[in-house]
Amino acid sequence: MGATTIGALVGSAIDGLSGDDGVADGAIIGAVTANVLKVVLPLAITYAVGWAVLRGAGKLKDRVFGEVQ
Repeated sequence: MGATTIGALVGSAIDGLSGDDGVADGAIIGAVTANVLKVVLPLAITYAVGWAVLRGAGKLKDRVFGEVQ
């Protein structure tokens, strides 16, 4: 099952719990959210790993060559 389908099912189930109206709008919001997360989540993880590597490389350089003041 694709992320879009799972997002639609989860959104539909959450919207169905409110009991206000149909579940179609919740399914659409869930599908869109799933597709946005497919793009944003890998970017955020890549940024965090890159930041950690650069921070570690800076600390290693300071340890090897001494801290520049």
